[in-house]
Amino acid sequence: MVFEIREIDDTSGEFFAAVDAILDDAAAGLGLPFEPDKLHLRVDDAGGRLAGGLSGYFVQGWLFVKLLAIVDEQRGSGIGRALMLRAEEITRQKGYAGIYLDTFTFQAPRFYESLGYVECGRLPAARGHAQRIWFAKTFDDAGGRRN
Repeated sequence: MVFEIREIDDTSGEFFAAVDAILDDAAAGLGLPFEPDKLHLRVDDAGGRLAGGLSGYFVQGWLFVKLLAIVDEQRGSGIGRALMLRAEEITRQKGYAGIYLDTFTFQAPRFYESLGYVECGRLPAARGHAQRIWFAKTFDDAGGRRN
C-alpha cells in the first residue's frame, strides 16, 4: 500500500471534523456511539463580569472537564471548588460513572487531590517540560466516591 503523509493547515476545522467523523462512525459500529452532551458552568462576580467557568462534555458515561478557569483576582475565593462540586452533582444526577480531567504540574494538581480526585496517568518529565497529569473520581451507586 502506498500512501502519503503531509502536514496541513486546517483553519476551517473541516479536516478535524472529518477525522472526528471517522472515529464517531467506528464507535457507533461497535454499539458505543460518541454522543457528547456539553456542560458549561459560568460564575459572574457582583458586577456581572465573568469570574470563572467550567466547560466539559459527557461521553461514554463520564464527564470530561476540558476547562476550569478562574480570573486572577478571584482565585482562592472558592469558585473553583464550587464549580467542581456542581459538576459532580450534575454528573451524579445523570447517573454517570464519574469525572476525569487533566492538569499540568504548574497548575492545580493539589486542588484536584483536595477534592478527592486520584491520579490515573502522567506524562513523563522530559526535556524540562511540565508534566501533564490525569485525574479521575468515580461514584458508586449511592453517589459516594470509589477509586
